[in-house]
Amino acid sequence: MEQYALEQLKTIAKVSTTCKRLELTRRERIERWAESLERSPKPFLKTLHETEYQPIADRFAMRDDDTPISVAFADPILRAAGMEDDSYGEAKRFFELSDGQLHELVCFCHFGERVSAATVARRVRKIADPKPSGFFAQLRAFFG
Repeated sequence: MEQYALEQLKTIAKVSTTCKRLELTRRERIERWAESLERSPKPFLKTLHETEYQPIADRFAMRDDDTPISVAFADPILRAAGMEDDSYGEAKRFFELSDGQLHELVCFCHFGERVSAATVARRVRKIADPKPSGFFAQLRAFFG
């Protein structure tokens, strides 16, 4: 395999040194996260401890290895789409989740120390495709 300097390549082909950010909708990002969780080599992931009791700045900085958020950050498609790190705050921003939604996916109080990657994937999918809950909400959805 021959190697060329960047200047040599520019004479042969159009070369861009900037990477264009991959544009994904919120739903596509969330569905990709669920797929990443389903493919996770680790069947059980760590949770974050008591996210709801942390001061906002501390909560947004929370992270750990082998969490549902770190699985998302390990996905090259999600990084190309703009996910910058594996912190709670970045997951909240990138996936456009409320504190309540993210809390239900990653907090210790719902699962204990570890949670099944498949369980989190199912919950993530429910966020991507919310169905109306309750009898009257289902009637409204059915009759429009």
